Parts: sequence; C-alpha cells; structure tokens
Amino acid sequence: MTTRREALGLFGTAAGAAFLGSLLPDPAAAEQAGGGLTAYGVAPDGKVAGFPWRYMKLDADAVAERAYKGFLSGHCMYGSFFGIVGELAEKYGAPYNNFPFAMMKIGAGGMADWATLCGALNGSALAASLLSNDPKPIADDLFNWYQSEPLPSYHPKQTPRVEITTKSVAHSPLCHASVARWCEKANVKSFSTERDERCAWLTASCAKKTVELLNAQADGAFKAAYPVPKEVQECRSCHDKGGELEDTRGKMDCAPCHFNLGTKHPIIERKKI
Repeated sequence: MTTRREALGLFGTAAGAAFLGSLLPDPAAAEQAGGGLTAYGVAPDGKVAGFPWRYMKLDADAVAERAYKGFLSGHCMYGSFFGIVGELAEKYGAPYNNFPFAMMKIGAGGMADWATLCGALNGSALAASLLSNDPKPIADDLFNWYQSEPLPSYHPKQTPRVEITTKSVAHSPLCHASVARWCEKANVKSFSTERDERCAWLTASCAKKTVELLNAQADGAFKAAYPVPKEVQECRSCHDKGGELEDTRGKMDCAPCHFNLGTKHPIIERKKI
C-alpha cells in the first residue's frame, strides 16, 4: 500500500515532469526541421543528434533585417549569428530556438572589444559551421568579399538612427582595420553613433552574404567568387606552408600591415590602399 509520503512524492515528480515538458518545443516540429532532432538536439531514440544541423534556404533580406535588429540589442557577432540561426528558429523551432544566442554577445568589438576578427564575420562563419557540411569555402569567400568590397552594402528597412552614406574597403577581416579605415573616410569618431550604425549595417551585410552563399551551396551551385588575391598568394609562396621561409600562415591581405619590407626583400607588386 502506498503511503501518504510516497504518494506526495510521486505527484511531485509527475508535476515537475509536466512543467519541464511544457518548456520544451514541440517534438514533431523539431523532427521536421532538424532531420530527426527533438528538443535540445537529441534524437528520438535518445542519442545525441548529428552535426551540423540541417539548413533550410532562407530569404537573405529577411536575415539581414533580423541581423540589423540583432546588432542593436547584442552587437556584431550576436547580430550576424542571430540573423541567420534566429530566422531558422522562428520558422522551424527546435533545435534552432534552443541555441544560447546570448553567448555570442562576447564577440562585440572584435571579441570583447579587442578589435581582432570582425564580429560580423565571426558570427556569420559560426552560423555557417553550425549549418553546413562544408563551411570552409563559405568562410573563405565571405572573408575575401569582406576585405575587398566597399561596405556596408545593406540599408535597413526600418528607419536607422542616422543615415550612412560612406562605404569603405577594409583590406582586412580585422575589426581594428575595418573601423579605422571607415572612420578615416567618413571623418567620424570610432565611438560615434555614426560608426555604430555603420557596423549595424555591416553586420546585416555579412549575414545576408552568408545566407546567399549557404543558399547557393544548398542548391549545389556554390562557386567561389572571391579567391585569395594574387598578391597574397605571392607572399604565401615564400612565407606560408612549404615556402622557403615558412614563418607564418594566413589568407588575409598582407599589404596593409606589412608595407615596409626593407631593402633585402624581393621587389613584389603591391596594390595601393
């Protein structure tokens, strides 16, 4: 015979399970979106689900607008990642809506304001890694696009805090270089509303570009449009893996930082910045 204490314990366990269950997304919706995933990335058989998560083609402009709004609440890395994965979360639920998006806020200002890798690129590349079986070509094309095109290229649909009329070529994936070049061209301070708004537009631009690349890859039509520049390839032939010196690694534009090569360095063709 069940005692009163045991009965209360069983009731409490059932009530707790029911409450927790109410917090979980609909398993049917999760399975439809995640290729067999249920809540929190767990498969119906209880095993940990596969990686990457399934990607469904998205509207690039809708993603850009979400990324812009995401920047306003969480800055660049959060904005670009939330623009992409958040759009999937709204459309398909789990597992996308169970991602701890707030963790991406640390990427603001080139990672905790260290002005290293641009947060808009960082968040976009992380989203590609989460959603693509082959994210590296997407990251390569995105980064080369970023350092060679006049940006920002996206204008928000909602009324911006201030209109941005200046575009600049970063010649680098680094926040420090990107912000400095734009501020110099726009003649504004780096902590101004104008610069902050520019970075919001830039975040939207990066998220949009990433989705365009993801969509092309999903269609089997992806083709890199921004290969590593020939000037960088020339530098890498000596300094990168297998080169005579092999003393560094990387794909970013060398010239913005390494402009004083000294008299002993071979003469190479350099583009003007």
